[in-house]
Amino acid sequence: MNYRVDLLSARELSQRKGLGEGGVIQKYIDSEVIKHCAPYAPFETGQMQKSATLGTVIGSGEIVYNSPYAKFLYYGKVMVSPSTGSPWAKKGERKNLTQKPLQYNGAPKRGAYWFERMKVDHGDAILKEVERLGK
Repeated sequence: MNYRVDLLSARELSQRKGLGEGGVIQKYIDSEVIKHCAPYAPFETGQMQKSATLGTVIGSGEIVYNSPYAKFLYYGKVMVSPSTGSPWAKKGERKNLTQKPLQYNGAPKRGAYWFERMKVDHGDAILKEVERLGK
């Protein structure tokens, strides 16, 4: 008696369950991360939130805050021009990081490391829904 067993690769299996790039579950995760990060991310003009929506391909598994100052705001430290010591830098000049924390305005949750802080508050709920969707 001969038997033949065809097994799916991990990639094929994850795609069928909606876990891969462009899958239903990955789209859900990306959308929920953007939604839940909104109250934690800096909001002065709304540009940061818009940049996440515009800079992210939902389902890619990567959230992109497509803004020239997003990294600066995420890490929460003042950066200055090496030549002037001012937060304003000459065109093409790389800023130096200081140890001085940025001051954030708005809702009490807004500030540095917004993704990490959002995960603490909402990560379990997102994962619970992912588990439900994957069944």
